[in-house]
Amino acid sequence: MNCSLNITAIVVAAGSGSRFGSDVPKQFCDLDGVPVVVRAIDALRSSVDGLKVIVVVSAAEMERWRGIAEACGLGGITVAVGGTNRWESVRNGLSLVGDDADIVLIHDGARPLVDAATVRRVVDAAIAGDGAIPAVAVTDSLRLMLADGTSEPVDRMAYRAVQTPQGFPAGKLRRAYSLPYSQSFTDDASVMAAAGFTDLRVVDGSVYNIKITHPLDLDVAGLYLRHPS
Repeated sequence: MNCSLNITAIVVAAGSGSRFGSDVPKQFCDLDGVPVVVRAIDALRSSVDGLKVIVVVSAAEMERWRGIAEACGLGGITVAVGGTNRWESVRNGLSLVGDDADIVLIHDGARPLVDAATVRRVVDAAIAGDGAIPAVAVTDSLRLMLADGTSEPVDRMAYRAVQTPQGFPAGKLRRAYSLPYSQSFTDDASVMAAAGFTDLRVVDGSVYNIKITHPLDLDVAGLYLRHPS
């Protein structure tokens, strides 16, 4: 990884966590004594020297975030207000990225266990193309649902499960996010592709880089923390 690059990470932590089933959004839940989003930020910072961090938090959770930041001694972090969906939240965060940024990483605040090797692979690949996406092989069998209600098997070897952080050259990412919103924007790579930036490199992710979606995921993440690979 080129250490002379200016790299900014946008950590998206604005979700309501409705699927999680808790009064506290999943990104703010405790994971072995530390909030999930704080572990995500710490993991990114330990992976990239001099990393600038922008965290995106919903207006409704801003007070909670301030309390967490103070309690955890988080300094030097810029805060953006979340939008009505993830695309808008990322765009709000991107508006605060400095003009000197070379690469922008976009990471889910609910992925607390990202490792340095994955981050570095993303940065290296993003430099060489239009962006980089970490992904892992799909281990479950897959079926394609058809319009008539039937289904057919598909070759799982042809598919990958996408993770974050995704990384992109800052200027190209800004141009992509100038597009109007589309429901086809399922992640940042899909926004880039819609803008014509299709040289998106897929790099190895990590099976430990799980996204906290259900309460059981906190137990799994805690197990990974206590018994690292």
